[in-house]
Amino acid sequence: MTATRTPPQAARGRRRLWVAGAVIAAALGFLLLQGLGEATVYFKTADEAVAQKEDLGDRRFRLEGAVVPGTVEAVPGRVAFEVRGTGGSTVGVVHQGDPPELFQPDIPVVLEGRWDGERYASDRIMVKHTSEYRAENPDRVDDYVGKDRAGGQ
Repeated sequence: MTATRTPPQAARGRRRLWVAGAVIAAALGFLLLQGLGEATVYFKTADEAVAQKEDLGDRRFRLEGAVVPGTVEAVPGRVAFEVRGTGGSTVGVVHQGDPPELFQPDIPVVLEGRWDGERYASDRIMVKHTSEYRAENPDRVDDYVGKDRAGGQ
């Protein structure tokens, strides 16, 4: 007596379906990982960014620091300035676009952009609202030079 076998065409059809499903799953997994990788923006203090400059390369990241007094040079559509970290590292910044109204020397800011040579090229400035930010992150703002001007104690 012979055992019944699956017809070769049915077996090939199922195999094709599995292969197609595996290819689609792999493609979706790849797209998901790429999307998450591109959407991830690392957050670095000015001190960390300077120390990790080579590792960061030209990847986008957020840079936190206090605007150094006397370094702000603004022209319509562009502003250049320096930010300083709590450890004393300074980073030269060139921002494309107009800064927010609350932007001024001695206040903490978070910038979004990437290293461009020796300077940080920014396309987004977020001014830290000091009273809220200070309450949530006292260790990051207590040492800034302008804490008294920015609503500190």
